[in-house]
Amino acid sequence: MKKIGFLTGSASILALPMVASAQLANSGDGGAFQDLLENIVDFTNDILIPFIIAIGFLVFVWGMFRYFIAGGANDEAKQSGKSLMIWATLGFVLIIVFWGVINLIASSTGLEGDNIDDIPTADVFGA
Repeated sequence: MKKIGFLTGSASILALPMVASAQLANSGDGGAFQDLLENIVDFTNDILIPFIIAIGFLVFVWGMFRYFIAGGANDEAKQSGKSLMIWATLGFVLIIVFWGVINLIASSTGLEGDNIDDIPTADVFGA
């Protein structure tokens, strides 16, 4: 019984866009809210993420300095430098994933700045 309910629910959720006759808007103009979202995406892509990557690079270089140069014979300093390099590498991976998610959302919602003008539409009522 649960399997039938699950299949019915899944099918109805997948069919919802067809039932609603959902289609994209032809104008591509979301007004001030679209401009705000485009500005946030541009700020994130152009300023914020490169700045965070630069800070992560500096932390990684500082960790290398502490591990190789300052840590020489001191095991505690080596461990601290190793820890900094690991966290900086993890930060690089996470920020690149975040950057990818932001660009994926921007491209899938049409906020990357390119307007699509010739979107095919269905003429349901023959107007």
